[in-house]
Amino acid sequence: MGRKMKKNTEHLVIICFLIMINSCLGRFVVEKNSLKVTSPSNLKGIYECAIGNFGVPQYGGAMGGIVVFPKSNQKGCKPFSDDEITFKPKPGGLPVFLLVERGECFFTLKSWHAQNAGAAAVLVADDRIEPLITMDTPEEGTSEEDYVRNITIPSALISKTFGDKLKKSLSKGEIVKINLDWRETVPHPDDRVEYEFWTNSNDECGPKCDAQIDFVKNFKGAAQILEKAGYTQFTPRYITWYCPEAFILSKQCTSQCINHGRYCAPDPEQDFTVGYDGKDVVLQNLRQACLFKVAKENGKPWLWWDYVSDFAIRCPMKQKKYTKECADQVIKSLAPKKPVPEMTCVDVKKVDKCIGDPEADVENPVLKAEQEAQIGHGSRGDVTILPTLVVNNRQYRGKLVKNAVLKAICAGFEETTEPSLCLTPDVETNQCLENNGGCWQDKASNLTACRVSTTTLAYSSGHLHCQINNGGCWKDTRGGRTYSACVDEHTHGCKCPPGFKGDGIHCEDVDECKEKVACQCPECKCKNTWGSYECSCSNGLLYMHEHDMCIGNGNGGSGWGFAWMFILALGTVGLGGFAFYKYRIRRYMDSEIRAIMAQYMPLDNQVEITTHILGEEN
Repeated sequence: MGRKMKKNTEHLVIICFLIMINSCLGRFVVEKNSLKVTSPSNLKGIYECAIGNFGVPQYGGAMGGIVVFPKSNQKGCKPFSDDEITFKPKPGGLPVFLLVERGECFFTLKSWHAQNAGAAAVLVADDRIEPLITMDTPEEGTSEEDYVRNITIPSALISKTFGDKLKKSLSKGEIVKINLDWRETVPHPDDRVEYEFWTNSNDECGPKCDAQIDFVKNFKGAAQILEKAGYTQFTPRYITWYCPEAFILSKQCTSQCINHGRYCAPDPEQDFTVGYDGKDVVLQNLRQACLFKVAKENGKPWLWWDYVSDFAIRCPMKQKKYTKECADQVIKSLAPKKPVPEMTCVDVKKVDKCIGDPEADVENPVLKAEQEAQIGHGSRGDVTILPTLVVNNRQYRGKLVKNAVLKAICAGFEETTEPSLCLTPDVETNQCLENNGGCWQDKASNLTACRVSTTTLAYSSGHLHCQINNGGCWKDTRGGRTYSACVDEHTHGCKCPPGFKGDGIHCEDVDECKEKVACQCPECKCKNTWGSYECSCSNGLLYMHEHDMCIGNGNGGSGWGFAWMFILALGTVGLGGFAFYKYRIRRYMDSEIRAIMAQYMPLDNQVEITTHILGEEN
């Protein structure tokens, strides 16, 4: 027993050295979103809150709700009994944001209890005056890890000062309404998102490793689609530590490090006498980084996802297959079944050359670059949480699952430039789906006052009611063409579209040919189609739809000449109009740009640098 404790103590001492040296080089940045109080009037304003590193933050969207502070169990460390209280919104009411106090238990446990009681989000009020911190998940090896994966609601830490104001207002019986806004959390400078996935090849670190492997498998398809289409630029990253010079020759460092203590990783089993060592993890991390480097040089960086997911399945530590031989077999399997000259695959020899000699007393350029990338620059702090992502130079906070990560990546696109993958119901944030956003709704006619906007959280009568059961109006699809009677503008209601007749609830096709509303010229031939009609001319004449007439005399000469002269004249007028339009637009844009630059140029020299610390509730 004493020998085992001594080994564990030695292990912890050396790891503490590694972590302390690494963390002192830079800083940890707390990622924030804005919280806007809309009522009561004495609390109106915008406040900062720190995004929790669990649950599903609604990146790219916003949520509206009312704040509730429980009369008992105010720290949220015990389950909320259904008999005592529920935080599910009443019909037609706003979602509930549960306010709890910090202390006594893990942040995640507070969120878990709130979620089970029906809360839509959790606000944790700090219990001390300090800068905002990031609420993290429990340490590895605790029983609390079992439920963390199942937390789906967002959470945020607010300052003690703001929390006290909320509690005071609620104690007076006032209704506190707030909006949580994540839309500007991820910057979107252009039409391509650059993101890094900070990961590790270790598969013996418990639930975190299992979640990481599951994420790679589930996210692989989406990642490869985005990368192949040029929507994203992805880079895998690996955290490494280095050994203090005084310990380089110790058993701990020689078993955990390569290249004479320059690049290290913790022992997977936290026991130096069994299983794989930390240096095995470092070598596999390096192999994955080198595979990405070679695949990227060949124009196929997305092969990294195939390799990592296949390696996790075929080469696990538990089966003693976490080896170079197994890794090489996985790399070779990435080649196409029928090699084609232009389809270059990953060359194992190039990967080995990139890895180099792990026993040499020299720097490895790939791992050195990884260590440098770990240190934060500008608005991005040091990467100290694993696994995680950095999206457009902002660190992701939240659960490592496909849809949650996609929300963050999609939030990095400029509006209207996002790929179709970002417009699916699973990814788009729609607060109207949660109890209709707490807005007015007429279920009989499917009219609603809730409106989702990509630029502002707003509510407007009648807008977007067609998204709910098509507003109760007629809708039909034939031959790949869809018509709807739902009107989604200020004059909301049901109205049959042109080409159809009825009351809007039931519509039928209008036969324009029988009702003599089209193709009325003597030479015209009319053919009815679903929702429209087609006109043609007899004797080889040309039908002019705008004028409902046939031109030409059938002899092929003067008639066609007139037609072409007519078309040419229309084209000339159109080009002239376009040129004038372009000139006006250009002058307008120039003036707008000058106005914007004049307004914001004075701000260029103002740089805001905020430093915070990482915290976890115990």
